[in-house]
Amino acid sequence: MKRIILGSIFTVCAALFFACTSSGRQPLKALIVTGQNNHNWQVSHAVFKQILENSGIFSVDFAISPETGEDMSDFVPDFSICDVLLLDYNGEAWSEETGRRLIEFAENGGGIIVYHAADNAFSDWEAYNRICALGGWGNRNEKSGPYVYWQDGQLVKDTSPGSGGSHGRQHEYILNNRDTEHPIVRGLPAQWIHAQDELYDRMRGPGNIASLLYSAYSDTATGGSGREEPLIFTVNFDKARIFHIMLGHAGTSVENNTAMQCAGFQTLLLRGAEWAATGKVTQPVPADFPTATQISLRKDYRERK
Repeated sequence: MKRIILGSIFTVCAALFFACTSSGRQPLKALIVTGQNNHNWQVSHAVFKQILENSGIFSVDFAISPETGEDMSDFVPDFSICDVLLLDYNGEAWSEETGRRLIEFAENGGGIIVYHAADNAFSDWEAYNRICALGGWGNRNEKSGPYVYWQDGQLVKDTSPGSGGSHGRQHEYILNNRDTEHPIVRGLPAQWIHAQDELYDRMRGPGNIASLLYSAYSDTATGGSGREEPLIFTVNFDKARIFHIMLGHAGTSVENNTAMQCAGFQTLLLRGAEWAATGKVTQPVPADFPTATQISLRKDYRERK
């Protein structure tokens, strides 16, 4: 059953009207690819639509795959229609044509966001793993590439054997800035506290990180690795602009969704999406951005003025 959903005419027109009247420009087109995931994609894709469209910068369409076990051959989204592609998929293999279209989109300079468990997908697909730079689970091990973490002021590539991908219990944690000049993070705090969330650790892969933006310490007291883990970064892949954010584990509902309600997560998502789409960030630093000691939540997925 084909389940590619591109949104109603009313929704698109409403988004266009809001964006044009609020910013004086046409909205950037975001396409969210989802439909299979070991995470709650039914929540995450709905929340992404709210975050992106509430900003007045983006209009949002969806490409929703068939359910697990169904025929995937007709799931062939047209990635070329969008300015930025948000990957929220972790499931069965795509068709050869869909894979070819993704790589072509990236090689031609497309904008891509890799979100949370999307870096768990397609562990045997070499090009996809270079799009992510780091991934976890899916039987990843030393053959998938090194562990990558921050140590003594630099990224370390550790070829030690072992499985890739884990996390301790969910908790609030501090994000540490590693690049003050990149447009996505320019002006943001050197440290800020993220709302309760998973903290991915022991991730491994090609390790082709272009710019590490934020890392966080994965404390053994919470079941973590005892390392400073890269969580938000850009990726070096041909002409593509790729933004990878490992934060944002979806909750049980749009309302019960603390990690994605974090103003820090939403700000980084929006700034990363604009950069991936255009190479620039025009958004000011929001007044409600978290501090090093205080989380900040946007339960309605709108910036507080």
